Amino acid sequence: MTSDVLRPLGGFDPAKLAMVGFALRDFVDRGELAGIVVLTSRGGEIVQSEAIGWSDLETTTPMRSDTLFRIASMTKPITSVAALMLVEQGRMTLEDPISRWIPELAEVSVLRDAAGPLDDTVPALRAITIEDLLTHRSGLAYAFFSEGLLKGAYEAALGDPAMNRSTPDAWLAALGTLPLAYQPGERFHYGHSTDVLGFLIGRVEDKPFRQVLQERIFTPLGMTDTDFWLPHDKRSRLASLYRYDEAAGRLAKVQPEMYDAPPAYTPGGGGLISSAPDYHRFARMLLEEGILDGVRLLRPETVRLMRTNRLTDEQRRVPFAGMPLWQKSGFGLGLSIAEDPVDNPYACGAPGSITWPGIFGTWWQADPVNDVIMIYLIQHQVPVSAGSGATIATGRGAAGRRALPMYQAGTYAALRHRAACAEGEA
Repeated sequence: MTSDVLRPLGGFDPAKLAMVGFALRDFVDRGELAGIVVLTSRGGEIVQSEAIGWSDLETTTPMRSDTLFRIASMTKPITSVAALMLVEQGRMTLEDPISRWIPELAEVSVLRDAAGPLDDTVPALRAITIEDLLTHRSGLAYAFFSEGLLKGAYEAALGDPAMNRSTPDAWLAALGTLPLAYQPGERFHYGHSTDVLGFLIGRVEDKPFRQVLQERIFTPLGMTDTDFWLPHDKRSRLASLYRYDEAAGRLAKVQPEMYDAPPAYTPGGGGLISSAPDYHRFARMLLEEGILDGVRLLRPETVRLMRTNRLTDEQRRVPFAGMPLWQKSGFGLGLSIAEDPVDNPYACGAPGSITWPGIFGTWWQADPVNDVIMIYLIQHQVPVSAGSGATIATGRGAAGRRALPMYQAGTYAALRHRAACAEGEA
């Protein structure tokens, strides 16, 4: 374990902060996780940076503070920021129908029953809007969060949601052949909304979406290690992905396919590779209401709009992946907002803290009340289905995922005069 628990800053108890790393090390020693990278800051100053365990077990390559990770759905807030930059410039509005740029989704049908026959549909009552994409209320689905025949239809038409040899045009054409799971605006239903948003941004800009992110976000913020493509000379820095093999009683490596050249398919919902230092810069920009080191990406009022719940009371009663998440958190424009941190599997900060995690166990949070940013990165695959949220978030059936709430609770326990999230409240 490499540890850099820095001199006491920002009101943290250094002894308690040091205990966080020792608690996380136990998960590696027990063989539940290969390795972990955490980064915690307050007021922009890093108070803890730790690299624990191994980025690759087979080669005994140690984790480093700049190890690269597949951040999966942590891509979504970045894509959402790019969209809102275009909204600020008047290039589009939240109310615009996406068919203006995505004619493939102009005339969509909707399943009468999300788990029912694919030919039992009705016309959409209204067009899908930009806001629908930003809030996952478009009716678009993911295969792995679908039930019934829709699951197989998505898999057959679209292929792997992350690693895909398709082009944006071909992928959108295939998506347009599928019915929506729900009426536009009806409910939060996690799916390909942010992927569509990324390709829409590319069409608005008349550039590949990857280039838009590089020009608008990564280069201005100095995020030099964040991209949809990993060049060969950086591959030794990529953490390997593991799953727990119950039969063997140990971690087994999962080897996703790698691109040999920059891909055409760049899913804004989950395709990025990044590092803790890079994502920290993005999170700081949001916490500082759109500006970092004198570079402004968004106006303060736009960031505040992102951090404002958009879900209705009725929509909040619908579980997310089998969990009553929206009883504890709201969802704004590309971000979830903690409202009650107690027993909240996705958040631990004061009310108003923002986050959105990744399916391989990556997580971050920006807490505006305590001025704290936390970043936690692992590469741990667990089974995913429409009702698997508790396993993904808290580790039921996936022991390695229990490390995250220990990091959350331990960090806030080390913060003197914290505004919320006392010990044990993770």
